[in-house]
Amino acid sequence: MTQPFPADFLWGGAIAANQVEGAYLTDGKGLSTSDLQPHGIFGEITERREGDSGIKDLAIDFYHRYPEDIALFAEMGFTCLRISIAWTRIFPQGDEEQPNEAGLAFYDRVFDEMAKHNITPLVTLSHYEMPYGLVKNHGGWGSRDTIGFFTRYARTVFRRYGAKVKHWLTFNEINMSLHAPFTGVGLPEASSKSEIYQAIHHQLVASAAAVKALHEIIPDGKIGNMLLGGLLYPLTCKPEDVLETQRQNRDWLFFGDVQARGYYPAYMNRYFRENNIQIDITDEDRETLKETIDFISFSYYMSGCVTTDEAQNQKARGNILNMVPNPHLASSDWGWQIDPVGLRILLNLLWDRYQKPLFIVENGLGAKDKIEADGTIRDDYRIQYLNDHLVQVGEAIEDGVEVMGYTAWGPIDLVSASKAELSKRYGFIYVDRDDNGEGTLERRRKKSFTWYQDVIRSNGKSLAR
Repeated sequence: MTQPFPADFLWGGAIAANQVEGAYLTDGKGLSTSDLQPHGIFGEITERREGDSGIKDLAIDFYHRYPEDIALFAEMGFTCLRISIAWTRIFPQGDEEQPNEAGLAFYDRVFDEMAKHNITPLVTLSHYEMPYGLVKNHGGWGSRDTIGFFTRYARTVFRRYGAKVKHWLTFNEINMSLHAPFTGVGLPEASSKSEIYQAIHHQLVASAAAVKALHEIIPDGKIGNMLLGGLLYPLTCKPEDVLETQRQNRDWLFFGDVQARGYYPAYMNRYFRENNIQIDITDEDRETLKETIDFISFSYYMSGCVTTDEAQNQKARGNILNMVPNPHLASSDWGWQIDPVGLRILLNLLWDRYQKPLFIVENGLGAKDKIEADGTIRDDYRIQYLNDHLVQVGEAIEDGVEVMGYTAWGPIDLVSASKAELSKRYGFIYVDRDDNGEGTLERRRKKSFTWYQDVIRSNGKSLAR
């Protein structure tokens, strides 16, 4: 294979405010929905009380240590860093008329630090959090009012950072709302399908409104969506399994279809009709949805299988997203199946479907890392995982897929989203903190640090094929 990665390919990593920043009420920040999920997005929702604490309250203290962390990313050679803005730092309750200057100033400092190291920011507007004030006082994304509050927030940060940030994303893993409605749209977990899809509709309209605002305010900027790449295979070649797999893949591709094409696909209209799902869609909504994204971004960690065999499905209940395991694949420490070829398949699928540039903004391996007696951390399993996935990215580029870049998830250890653990480590950089919140927060380079440094320096030529 010839060298496939283009000269302007963006290499880097991805982090999220609620998983790294800490400082959860510092400088006027309000409570977010993430602050009410001390045990992760699949844990119970807990009202905050005076004096209580959660592991995300400090996280890895990126809020105070960002210069040190960005310097380490620069040492690896990052040309791109995906971060998110904590909406509650800018509008603490979500519905204020004026933004919080201290929050705006913090991200100015972060972007200036990145600029010092020639690192391109890729910024997510809402990454698994929203102001809890909007949930409590307005009903979250169940309320049409939230479209206006989000649009005000988006326009505020576009105006503030337009000279510093040219690459933006609207909502992180927007399709996750189907599985975790409080995290995604601020609704109770027991909400009906009609309620969830109505909230999702409001979010899709808000996403399109943000796209319109970006193109007005930052004419040379680009804005994408962000999907959880939930690639599913039929467990067998039985036609019923193939048909059900198509249906389940459309559950998440639907979000990309609306954001990239500008209208609801016919298959969703049938789904709504047959499931008695009623959604209020106005003519103005339909007009707004025509504002389509510039590129498609997505996360990819694993694939799964689909079958119409109920006995097999019962076995899969309780797995991540209840996916049927693939008998041909190995699994991580957390039961996530490892499928590098699936990334090539997914890239081709998305390119064929949308013909828009693609950006892999999350991919990585959560594992239990061990510090050896000599102080090293030999995470060869992570190197293998990332190497094999990047080889498949190269193959997809050779296939003709336009790929903008790759930001590995968790370039530094952070609090995991699913269960709020620090023991589930993704980073090239080790952070000395455990699940009980003990540790010095010292940063330490793992073996994968120098491996990724070589990959970036060689623009992918050092990958083992």
